[in-house]
Amino acid sequence: MPTNSLTITDERTNKTYTVSIDKGTIRAMDLRQIKVDAEDFGLMTYDPAFMNTASCQSTITYIDGDRGILRYRGYPIEELAEKCTFLEVAYLILNGEIPSETQFKNWVHEVKYHTMLHETTKAFLEGFRYDAHPMGMLVSTVAALSTVYPEARDVLDAENRRLQIVRLISKMPTISAYTYRHSRGLPYVYPDNDLNYTGNFMNMLWKMVEPKYVANPVLARALSVLFILHADHEQNCSTNTMRAVASSQADPYLAVSAAASALSGPLHGGANEQVLRMLDAIGSKENVPAYIEQVKAGKLRLMGFGHRVYKNYDPRAQIIKWTADQVFQVTGRSAKLDIALELERIALEDEYFIKRKLYPNVDFYSGIIYQAMGFKPNMFTALFAIPRTVGWLAHWDELMRDPEQKIARPRQIYAGPAERHLPASKPTIAVPVTV
Repeated sequence: MPTNSLTITDERTNKTYTVSIDKGTIRAMDLRQIKVDAEDFGLMTYDPAFMNTASCQSTITYIDGDRGILRYRGYPIEELAEKCTFLEVAYLILNGEIPSETQFKNWVHEVKYHTMLHETTKAFLEGFRYDAHPMGMLVSTVAALSTVYPEARDVLDAENRRLQIVRLISKMPTISAYTYRHSRGLPYVYPDNDLNYTGNFMNMLWKMVEPKYVANPVLARALSVLFILHADHEQNCSTNTMRAVASSQADPYLAVSAAASALSGPLHGGANEQVLRMLDAIGSKENVPAYIEQVKAGKLRLMGFGHRVYKNYDPRAQIIKWTADQVFQVTGRSAKLDIALELERIALEDEYFIKRKLYPNVDFYSGIIYQAMGFKPNMFTALFAIPRTVGWLAHWDELMRDPEQKIARPRQIYAGPAERHLPASKPTIAVPVTV
């Protein structure tokens, strides 16, 4: 008998079963041996929303929600945000190691080489209404790239996967910027490969008639930090979608489009927009105590607090608070920040929130920063999609190399009617005779 095991007694049959424990988990398929008789299908687990089910093994991101820890490939998020650029972190997530100087130079060159969109793709964007939501445009355009690069269907070829990964990371800022320009009725701005990743994105967003756009270095660095914080977050809704779609061997453009669709929901990538709406509803710092009482009475929700994984202060939220200070030195202090700080102060001292382990998450401050930088709330989720593409693609590549993975196909518990039949009086539909 394995020493690291679990013994289960089935009281229906008085039989005992031993299943191995590995990395704190048991294999769900090991439960299938637990049957009442030979005709029994075997025991399954029932876990709505995957609250306690691991669908894969991954070497990319480590989270300890109780202690507020987030690491990419073993590196603490605090160190990466302080000392790295976004493209350095992207390389780390995709390849497992921080790049050397030569590796980084080659990586940046690869990314810059693929930033342009095919002109027909630009024409595709122009078909959207002037008021189309940026995420709808982004999702559709990324899916459309599947037709531009049909070779991407060869997902089992590692070299081909690498090419598509670089293309997607390169083109996501371009697509996102073009959705913004489209909504403003402005001409599209071509990428400027003299600029770094976030500076070039800002150029495509905001360049007007000046010969050369120069990004504010503080804002460009703040955007880089925000991108680092959003690059990956383990098996969240959109990453799980990416893996599920990719498990059918769909090409990466269609899989990323599906992941971005999952991200677009207000419970996932759209949460920071909900925070801004809450702050607007509160109106001023003086109204915070009354709002808190409404939350405690169950009449309102405190947006941006609490997380499925974190039962401690979200480490990304602490970094974002520091980033906000840097941004507001350039843009001027937002009145919303005073409301947010007062909300946080009261919530962290109130037993109601402490008992429920409700701490600020990454969405609480990110929307305030984006708005201060000049982004409209409907752009927030598209901004989220740019860095998260790195995480999605790292998980996609990992999935393709994992011999244990098959097409995703969860079981269900059928809870409908038992077998029944149509009334005998119902006539059979006659098949027409072809002459």
